[in-house]
Amino acid sequence: MSFDWIALAEFSLIGIFSGGLLALIALGFVLIYKGTGVINFAMGEFMMLGAYFFYTANVIWSLPTWLALIATLAAVALAAALIERAILRPLSGQPVISVLMATIGLASALHGVVDAVWGGNNYEMPQLLPRKAFTFGDLLIPGQVVWSFALAIVIIAAFMVYFRYSKTGIAMRAAASDPMTAYVLGIDVRKTQRLTWVFAGVVGAVAGIVVGAMTSLSPALGGAALGVLAVIILGGLDSIAGAIVAGLIIGLIESLTAGYLGGKVRDIVPYVTVLLILMVKPYGLFGTRQIERL
Repeated sequence: MSFDWIALAEFSLIGIFSGGLLALIALGFVLIYKGTGVINFAMGEFMMLGAYFFYTANVIWSLPTWLALIATLAAVALAAALIERAILRPLSGQPVISVLMATIGLASALHGVVDAVWGGNNYEMPQLLPRKAFTFGDLLIPGQVVWSFALAIVIIAAFMVYFRYSKTGIAMRAAASDPMTAYVLGIDVRKTQRLTWVFAGVVGAVAGIVVGAMTSLSPALGGAALGVLAVIILGGLDSIAGAIVAGLIIGLIESLTAGYLGGKVRDIVPYVTVLLILMVKPYGLFGTRQIERL
């Protein structure tokens, strides 16, 4: 029996396109790590908040989609700024593990708030991305997967341009690289860290809305970000480029293993792959050697 090359090509393309969304979620982790040196375990809860805020604004309050999106991003940005000011700033200068544990506690608190306000039921999100499939010859690719990839690439590219060319973006990079020197040079390090949390919250909200629209909305959405840990570890905790490349790699691996070996194996193989690669490159594909491993 001949090998089905069309199926291989479809699985591969679906995996690569799906990897764009993984890279977008990983971007939120990378932003926080670059700015504070901490892995934010509440990233999934930012995604969940964004999805629930959008559902409330768009479905319950019947706001137009564009207005509901603006209101959602503003609300999540405000929540992220308040969290940084009230919870994380007082921990400035404390051991990294203290801040890490604070993000774990924050995740539990946000999850509890969402469960108390909206309940644990599943809700159907509005279909924001076109569902019409794309055809490439004999290949058939789901439309939502392609459009989520395009959206992720646009957002990631916008952040890369912002950090490279804008005055505030350059200041954020300087503060993340060497906070003491940046402070001496007159950069408001606290402001840059607050912006880091705001940007990560906004990225998480967008990712949560997209994931919720493609699946369903429930408190379980907060756990989606934990599946991206393989991406940020593989790419390097402080590398945006690494998040992109690793997202595409993990997306490809997950799609191929799910297509040929089943869904249960899909959850294992990416971490095995990461483990093997880290044995050769312990700081990830693009991570710097100055990273403090936790």
